[in-house]
Amino acid sequence: MEAQALVQATFISVSPPLINPLPKNFLPVFVKSPVHTTVRRGRVVASATALKQEKDPKKRVVITGMGLVSVFGNDVNTYYDRLLAGESGITVIDKFDASKFPTQFGGQIRGFNSDGYIDAKSNPRLDDCQLYCVLAGKKALEDAGLGNDEHSKIDKGRAGVVVGSGVGCFTKLSNGVQTLIERGHKKLKPCFIPCGLLNMGPAKLAMDLGFMGPNYSISAACATSNFCFCAAANHIREGKVDLMIAGGVEASFVPLGFAGLSAFGALSTRNDDPKTASRPWDKDRDGLVLGEGAGVLVMESLEHAKKRDAPILAEYLGGAVNCDAYHITSPRSDGFCVSSCIQRSLVNAGVSVEKVNYINGHATSTIIGDLSEINALKKVFKNTVGIKMNATKSMIGHCMGAAGGLEAIATIKAIQTGWLHPTINQFNQEPGIEFDTVANRKQQHEINVGVKRAEFIPSLTKLDLGSFKFIKIESELGFFRAFCIKFELDLSKI
Repeated sequence: MEAQALVQATFISVSPPLINPLPKNFLPVFVKSPVHTTVRRGRVVASATALKQEKDPKKRVVITGMGLVSVFGNDVNTYYDRLLAGESGITVIDKFDASKFPTQFGGQIRGFNSDGYIDAKSNPRLDDCQLYCVLAGKKALEDAGLGNDEHSKIDKGRAGVVVGSGVGCFTKLSNGVQTLIERGHKKLKPCFIPCGLLNMGPAKLAMDLGFMGPNYSISAACATSNFCFCAAANHIREGKVDLMIAGGVEASFVPLGFAGLSAFGALSTRNDDPKTASRPWDKDRDGLVLGEGAGVLVMESLEHAKKRDAPILAEYLGGAVNCDAYHITSPRSDGFCVSSCIQRSLVNAGVSVEKVNYINGHATSTIIGDLSEINALKKVFKNTVGIKMNATKSMIGHCMGAAGGLEAIATIKAIQTGWLHPTINQFNQEPGIEFDTVANRKQQHEINVGVKRAEFIPSLTKLDLGSFKFIKIESELGFFRAFCIKFELDLSKI
């Protein structure tokens, strides 16, 4: 059994300049516009911490593209615009007959169309999980200025893909088992095993692109995307690759998975009002709402990005990892490992607690989990004045292995635009939250340092911390001006 693990940005104990090997449950750190940003990584020692700036452009890892498949469509800007509008993507399930299930709704993707990004022969063979991976990956490359016409700029022997999933190809597996039971083994298709493998999504993406660098999947439940980001960064820092596509994907809406989560007691049963079912930090929350999709980033060395004049959206800094070695689902009641992981990651990033003024919470709308998260955060952020915290899951549901990817994109967009999306369905907030949860309406906010939280295995009664991501703002005016003009912000405040 795998013990609950904690992932937090900015801890890896480093002997500069490399972070190696990839630790278990690792948290990424992103920084906006790296050209003038100070990046520090340190070795955590008993009572003293030495911080060191990372200046080598070969080992600085930047984000140059974002791609997704979401309940709001496949375009990053549309996705964030609908989040800013406070729109709920939760609807009644129609992928299968859910009328006999205790929960009959979720953040289901409807009308998915690969838009010519996937060849007609492969399209019907692949699981939805794999289709989402390929489409999001190609969209991210386009966003990075590396669409089909620009592939020649990539050394394909030094480009790879690491995209993971919490449960993998559930649809293929479920359908295959049903065929075996009802029709016998001779009716199973030859592609059942190869097209049902977890790593077939990144493999297909690499085959389409000709990427011959590292290619694999990581499965770590809700921390999956963060594992992949950190693994990709390590490959770049080791000098093995110039560019990686990394993130997470999930296609959750199959009867078997839904039945399992229902048995687990994790899902909201608010069938009479699905759009208000995901209500993090609200007194009347009754469980999480399942979602699905994909969120991936293009990550490359700063040196490589600058050589090709790439759009630099953020910088990955580092991370921290620990494990409470306690229970497969239950966390330590004192929250010690959670808070210490946060603190170590801040040390590694060279960021003081006082500079943090934004948190994108994991906030699954579970009864005990939401408060456990708040209590752990308050151990570190003792003064919550000026800190805003929102919950993307209030609108798209819990996308499991894709959650970290989709919410990392939302966090980066918050920094780029200066607008925080609301936490919707805040009707009767729990007392003692103390953070400004951006309730029901978007807010303009100049972010200094932002934190992205994620849990490992959410339930109604237990909190398992999965991973954090940090994003630090930087005042490179040219970059901000482009976004500020678009969103009509006050440039004098930048």
